[in-house]
Amino acid sequence: MKPNLLLSVILSCVVCFAGNAQITNNADAKVNQLLRQMTLDDKIGQMTQVTLAVFAKGGWANTDGELDPALLKAAIQKYHVGSMLNTTAHALDVDTWRKIIKEIQDETKNTTLKIPVLYGLDAIHGQTYTLNSTLFPHNLAMAATRNPALVKVAAKITAAELRASGVRWNFAPVLDLGRQPLWSRFPETYGEDVYIGKTMGVAAVKGYEEDGLTNITAVASCMKHYLGYSASRTGKDRTPIYMPEIEMREYYLPQFREAVKAGSSSIMINSSDINGTPVHASKYLLTDVLRKELGFEGLIVTDWEDIIRLHTIHKVAATPREAVVMAVNAGIDMSMVPGDYSFFDLLKEAVAKKEVPMSRIDDAVRRILKLKFKVGLFDNAYAEENARANFGKAEYQTVALDAAHEAVTLVKNNNNILPLAKNKKVLVIGPTSQSIAVLNGSWSYTWQGNQEEWYPKDSKTIADAITDKIGAANVIAIGAKGFASKENYDIEKLNTNAANADVIVLCLGENAYAESPGNIRDLALPDDQINLAKAAFATGKKVVLLLIEGRPRFITNIEPNCEAIILPFWSGRKTAEATADILFGDYNPNGRLPFSYPKSMGEMVMYDHKGTEEKREIFNADVLWNGYDPLFAFGAGLSYTTFAYSNLQLSTSALKGNEKLTVAITVTNTGKVDGKHTVELYSKDLYASIDPSNKRLRAFDKITLKAGESKVVKFTIDKNDLAFVNAQLKTITEPGDFEIMIGDQKATFTWNN
Repeated sequence: MKPNLLLSVILSCVVCFAGNAQITNNADAKVNQLLRQMTLDDKIGQMTQVTLAVFAKGGWANTDGELDPALLKAAIQKYHVGSMLNTTAHALDVDTWRKIIKEIQDETKNTTLKIPVLYGLDAIHGQTYTLNSTLFPHNLAMAATRNPALVKVAAKITAAELRASGVRWNFAPVLDLGRQPLWSRFPETYGEDVYIGKTMGVAAVKGYEEDGLTNITAVASCMKHYLGYSASRTGKDRTPIYMPEIEMREYYLPQFREAVKAGSSSIMINSSDINGTPVHASKYLLTDVLRKELGFEGLIVTDWEDIIRLHTIHKVAATPREAVVMAVNAGIDMSMVPGDYSFFDLLKEAVAKKEVPMSRIDDAVRRILKLKFKVGLFDNAYAEENARANFGKAEYQTVALDAAHEAVTLVKNNNNILPLAKNKKVLVIGPTSQSIAVLNGSWSYTWQGNQEEWYPKDSKTIADAITDKIGAANVIAIGAKGFASKENYDIEKLNTNAANADVIVLCLGENAYAESPGNIRDLALPDDQINLAKAAFATGKKVVLLLIEGRPRFITNIEPNCEAIILPFWSGRKTAEATADILFGDYNPNGRLPFSYPKSMGEMVMYDHKGTEEKREIFNADVLWNGYDPLFAFGAGLSYTTFAYSNLQLSTSALKGNEKLTVAITVTNTGKVDGKHTVELYSKDLYASIDPSNKRLRAFDKITLKAGESKVVKFTIDKNDLAFVNAQLKTITEPGDFEIMIGDQKATFTWNN
């Protein structure tokens, strides 16, 4: 992205806001005053969150956002509901959302205390549920950009379009660590590395919130899913996690710790259980760790139905009421019930039986009311009039294209076959070649994202974008619209037309999916895709593979026959255009993998593996050191130019105490094309009381270099960047020898207290 455009977009979304401390003090006083006036029903209602289908005409069958006045009245006046969420069948237009918010808040005016409702949506990579909103790359693709500034500006635009829709609470960012590629929410993660997760997560939180939550360009963020949600043993969504606490603290907790420091207003809880204890019932994780250790003071909300599931699925609560008691006493503030009012009735009964103390109720309600004050609902609960103008600005599409450009990752380019000349005859085939949904993935105008009819009418497929780039006369497109059409696998047409093509662009991968519907049993590509690939190779034409997917599907058996491989990921509205720009040389690729691309199910080894994972012992024979053997390594990513590293320098070889270490490296663009490049700094603890990792990413910086240009890149680290969790579960830095690695350059230093 051009620096001046990035700055202008950020500045256009920011309106200066002063006096935050005073407003916080005033809000506390108002909250306490309001609490004294509230009945038990009022308070329990505030802790209750229901979905739109509960009070929409026709329930889940509703398609137009029309509300049922009687059902809405019951929700607000009988059950005193404090929060609502979600859409029904699909996204709604911005004006319908504003109308819904008005009708809801109008109804709150008929109550004694007139407490406004807090509405929340899952705007995961742009405003998911408003038609024609701007969709950006998913988190996994954003991690490939290695550009926190892009993450931040995308969050700001998402906040502006949410606020334009009348919504002030976003259930994002996802801070789960992507180390289990079977998991259906893998594309929502920032990949396998802790540092990238921390850095991108903080950028997102600040993008959503830093303008000030009373501002029309900001929304309350909700970091999720605390804690360890992505570490499912089976890879299935919402299934058990078995994890020692040392691993939890080393890999899964740091992202949340940093997001708390960055000021995230709320947090959503892991739907599963860790070591047999559902996180929604874990007072240790919710109160001792989150509240006391991390110092989180914001709102804790459940995920979908997760309190009642303590009884119905987890079986740790003998009755539904016991489930409510467990969760609330553990530290839950708000229940995403969300399809009925059972939580309200059960919690009221539990309080009457003194199973939940009023102090716990007051604590939860205080946090809910405080957030409502923070987002300005008590001043104006309606969609702000001037916020409407922040929806759908033309410059947002430029940002979306910039983000997609930087996300798309080139991992193979034999003999520099790419970029293709624009006068080449290109045959385009495969299930992801003529689908819009596959480019956007989950949370794209519908929950699953797989309903093409709800995407903007001017959205491009890969085949469209290639045709726009080189002209219809140079394109042979085989297939039909959508992912599932049998015509996308027409081998007979492939064989008939291949002779007229110079190159085949083979488009494979996954359709869009979200959460449990995205569960799979293994990462193998379907047989029909493998057979199509084999048929393409059999034509004798050079094959360029576009692998459009949310998680790494195995291509080990077809990779050797591909001359080039591009991973566009789920990069949002502009995926097709960005991919075509890279295919034909109008943009120089610079994405880098945020995960290790595995070869097989038995080779799920991360880049920061232990020494014992790398060593392969053969009895009475040679020892092999090939335990980390991915198809494409973490950080892989090619360019149309080349970069060289030289002159690695450390400010000292003996670091002490809290001193800072400055690391400098010279980077040179040794090719003939200008390009962007991410410089990554890794460290290695040579010896430690806990098996040290092979290496850990500690810093990165994305730079732009003209052909032939050199630049000195500097990093500053200290003892905290070298720390690890020890056997006593303390985060410490031990004295000893360390190695710094940048590209092919290495240097060593010591650290002592």
